[in-house]
Amino acid sequence: MALRSSASCLWTGRAPSYYRRIPPASVSDESARKSRFVAVSASRARLGTGSKFHADYSITLLGMPVGKATFVSSFNGDSFAIDGEMSSAGIANLFARTSGTAKVEGSIGRNGASPKHFSSQYQSGKKNSVTAIRFSGGKVASYENTPEPRKGESWIDVTTSHLAGALDPLSATLIRTQDPAKVCGRTIRFFDGELRGDLSLAAPSLSDNGTVTCRASFSPVSGYRKGKKQIEYMRSKSRMSITFAQLGSTGFFAPVSASDGTQIGTVRIAATKIVAR
Repeated sequence: MALRSSASCLWTGRAPSYYRRIPPASVSDESARKSRFVAVSASRARLGTGSKFHADYSITLLGMPVGKATFVSSFNGDSFAIDGEMSSAGIANLFARTSGTAKVEGSIGRNGASPKHFSSQYQSGKKNSVTAIRFSGGKVASYENTPEPRKGESWIDVTTSHLAGALDPLSATLIRTQDPAKVCGRTIRFFDGELRGDLSLAAPSLSDNGTVTCRASFSPVSGYRKGKKQIEYMRSKSRMSITFAQLGSTGFFAPVSASDGTQIGTVRIAATKIVAR
């Protein structure tokens, strides 16, 4: 399944296609510990103040670097904007050079972020895709994919009822709360222009530095081929966790690290630098 946005790769468990072409390798416990340490250190040191945040992330598979990402998030009164970009790195470039961007802008209300426009662009080798989603009144008003996804008899179509309450992957992971203990215990309903899925967050683990880690379980709703092995593995066997940190005084928590057990190994993303301005 092609990656429709970089945010889907980071927080909703949909890895880019080049991950599936990388041969398995061993990973040490030290690599895993280092990944977790970097994420926690970054969140402890630099999320205290500011309304604009610049965050750099590293992406690893089995401890090996395969990608990097940057997100710039701005909060100005009752509006917000997020601009992200992702690219392959390390051994992943031996299989297919991959890059992508994702952008969203919208308003901020009592219940959280309300997107207005979301767009993403993805390129892997000779394959290109572009997605645009427009929201109105807190609902998906229209969406367009170029090219359209390949469907078939087993394809589960996205319906209007499926889209109720769903946000784009960037807005969906902005958690509106001041209490770390309330970050988990909810379901993230996301739609990236192709896949409509749910991420259920549970079992909060609070740290001394204010971050909270949630166990996450994935449930596909529509926008995929029924019986697809990758989707079924993510639904029944994948072990996902997401760590959130508070974004200064914005009233939001956002992801600073995540891990996802895939069919060929664990994909981890961790913040290497977060600067508040």
